[in-house]
This record gives sequence, C-alpha cells and structure tokens, in this order.
Amino acid sequence: MTFKAVLFDFSGTLFRIESAKSWLSSALAQTGVDMPADEVRRSAMRLAVAGALPGGPLPERVPDHLARAWAARDESAELHRAAYTGVARQVELPDEALYDALYERHMAPAAWRPYADTAEVLGGLRRAGIAVGVVSNIGWDLRPVFRAHGMDGLVDAYVLSYEHGTQKPDPRLFRTACDELGQDPHDVLMVGDSRTADGGAAALGCEVFFVDHLPVEERPTGLRPVLQLAGAGALS
Repeated sequence: MTFKAVLFDFSGTLFRIESAKSWLSSALAQTGVDMPADEVRRSAMRLAVAGALPGGPLPERVPDHLARAWAARDESAELHRAAYTGVARQVELPDEALYDALYERHMAPAAWRPYADTAEVLGGLRRAGIAVGVVSNIGWDLRPVFRAHGMDGLVDAYVLSYEHGTQKPDPRLFRTACDELGQDPHDVLMVGDSRTADGGAAALGCEVFFVDHLPVEERPTGLRPVLQLAGAGALS
C-alpha cells in the first residue's frame, strides 16, 4: 500500500546518542574538571549501567525515590531533568556541577549522530510527496538537532511528549501527529525501535515498522525499507 505520511521516532530510529565515554568527556571539558583516563572509562560505564544517558541503555534498577519521576519522565521537561540527573547521582563524580553538565550535553546537537540512511530516507519521502512527522518521548526540544544536521526542512511536524504532557504508547500523541499532517491514521506508517512505545500507533490503525536500536556503524541501511513500504520508490 502507499502511505500518505510516515511518522518516525527520534532516538534509536533516526539519530543515535554518543557513547557514554564521549558524553562524560564532553561534560568534563565543559566544566574544566580533570579525571584520569581510566576513571573516565569506569565512570562512563557506571553511568550507562545506571541509565543516566538519555537515549542510552535503560537503568538496571531505578531507585525507589525516583520511581515516580522515572515512569513519567517524558511528560515534562522538569520530570525529565529530575529523572536523569537523579539516576546519574547514583554514580559518584568528582564535582557536583558535572550532573547538570551531563544533562545539558545530551541536548547538544553535537551529541547526536544521524544514521547513515536518515537523510536519504527523509529526502526520498519528501520527493515522493509523503509527509513526515517525528513523534518522540523526550523532555526537551529536539528541533535544533535536525537543524544542525540539515534535516529540519525534511520534517513537516514534530510531536514531542513533553509538549503534550503524555508519552507513547498513549494513542493521543500519534493522533496529534496524524492531525497535524492532515492524514487519517490508516494512511500513516509509524517507524520506531520500541515495540511497546512505538507500537502504540497500531491502536489508531497505523501500520508500524520496527528498526533495531543499534550503534550507527552497525545499522547502515535499517531505514531504507521504509521507502519501499511507503510507496516512495524501490530499494536500490
């Protein structure tokens, strides 16, 4: 079937966050805090295990006092910051300023890399006249990431959880995206990496296509099937 619009998740679908080591190293440079190289490596690993890197691995365990904020973390900017800086504080770092610096760093466009075929697929959809929306569980404005990578002109609508006070898989987010694009959900394809969160679009009647949440180097062509699924041209 030919779809009239395609919705995409952000993290792990179109873009990937930098490694925990790069993330911590950037925060250290920003704050002027020195750490030995081996301690940077160990602390980065502990932060990743704690789930402190947004877009990275989920926590192995969420502390009881953070459970409520964590469960609703994508519903507001305040909850998002509280949840992620809270789990980061489970890892001892040499300067308190690092926790806020880490949070600020993950929102920087430089912290994100597009998958190799992101621009190709978004551009192919645009040339085929198929509308594109980004539907993301997130606590901050990701539009500057797309602008910095020259892709903002390929997206017609952004529906971000923190701007609507609810998070995927709530069908209301997908409904909002379909409405902003002026399309019936049955004419819309949702592309994401989470069967739980992104799969919520199926409740509205959207078709859903899943990609693997992998490092950029390990998924060079994961998005290309979307062009064929959407009727935007055959795979090369």
